[in-house]
Amino acid sequence: MATNSNDTDSVRADDNKFYVGDEDLLKTGDGTVNEHQMIDAKRLADIQIRIGTLLKTDNVSFLLGAGASVECGGPLLGSIPFEIEKELIESGTKGNRVSNWLKIFYIAAKEVANKADIKIAPGRILQRKQDFKDAQQNPIHVNFEKLLSVLYRWRMALPKNSGRMKLYELPLRDLDNHLLDKCIEYAKRALIKACQLPKNGKEPGLLTFTIMVRKLLTRPLNLKRVNLFTLNYDTLVEQAADAEGIVLLDGFVGTQTRIFRPESYEQDLYFPAETTEGHVHRLDRVMHLYKLHGSISWSMCQPTIENPYGIQANNILNENHTPVLIYPTPSKYGETLGLPYAELFRRFANVVVRPQSALFVIGYGFGDEHVNAIIRQALAIPSFTMVIVDPSPLSEFVTILKSQKDKRVWIAEGKTIGTFSGFVNQVLPDLRDEDIRVKVLSTYRALNPNISQSEE
Repeated sequence: MATNSNDTDSVRADDNKFYVGDEDLLKTGDGTVNEHQMIDAKRLADIQIRIGTLLKTDNVSFLLGAGASVECGGPLLGSIPFEIEKELIESGTKGNRVSNWLKIFYIAAKEVANKADIKIAPGRILQRKQDFKDAQQNPIHVNFEKLLSVLYRWRMALPKNSGRMKLYELPLRDLDNHLLDKCIEYAKRALIKACQLPKNGKEPGLLTFTIMVRKLLTRPLNLKRVNLFTLNYDTLVEQAADAEGIVLLDGFVGTQTRIFRPESYEQDLYFPAETTEGHVHRLDRVMHLYKLHGSISWSMCQPTIENPYGIQANNILNENHTPVLIYPTPSKYGETLGLPYAELFRRFANVVVRPQSALFVIGYGFGDEHVNAIIRQALAIPSFTMVIVDPSPLSEFVTILKSQKDKRVWIAEGKTIGTFSGFVNQVLPDLRDEDIRVKVLSTYRALNPNISQSEE
């Protein structure tokens, strides 16, 4: 069972801060925390009240980035993720032989690192493989997104069906289009595999998503549905919604074959009341989900009259499945202008610029200009409020926002409240009485003595 969000005694102060404009609401008048170095319970309760008030505004949206999936084993692209490199090495080596496409991958890494000490000789790559087996590997501090960008830049310099290029001062100087295509394809597939979450041993991280959607459902029913926007490819939100019996309006319709029909976002769900007056009641367990960069569960198919976008969702992934994704490459911005992404980003822009809107940004580093442009547009609306959740916000975008001391911008940072799990468990309030749920679970347990707490 989840920890009660009002249990503030266990929250250490450390470097946790909660800014509203330039005011840190966790800081006491004399600048100290308390003698036990714990966050003051009353101050944290005050923040929960403020967040609760924000949740009751007419338009509430959440934007989730890669940081929200870390506790489930999701990859961060600031370095080459272990699981991606391991997958590439296993695919690109056989015995003592190293495939040329894998050599290209490490050449690109060396290029991104500005020719730093990255060893790309076959012997060193094979040693890297052994290090993975012995669990002695150190991460290669090369931004994976920039590495993919280098590979794409080289590929764009060559004709579609033929051509070679030389890279001076680097081994394997001759690169041809077929090797580059193979290297890019393996890198993308390794990224897709890394986004199949939660990883073994990381299943508890899924509980945070479950708690989040559970708490968001406590909003009054007379308000608009909560909008969940995610830049992640994984299906953690969908899994959490299934666990809570929530209907996600995600732009897909159908039962056996689910196809993308964005007009379905305009639909809602009601059930008839047990009266003769014909009144209906709004179904409470419904949310809107927008996967702005695609999903590992989406795939392309032949467009038809019934499926004009040629996109369908799959519950079961296989080796032949090719997901529909916006990969972290130089063409990322251009791809958002095409379908279906143009439709999804149009809806994102329309939602956040509505009057009395609140946007919670969690785990996003503000590295995508096409997303930042929409947030800048929303910040031009006087009634807009944004809550940023980041353990250590260092992006230029957030730095500029801090310098403006705008009280419409709230920032939760630190090792506890700046993380996805810390914010959801300790700051995001349950707008209904938590005691009611405790009593329900107690009764349920009494009637079902064999059920385990993990199943709750």
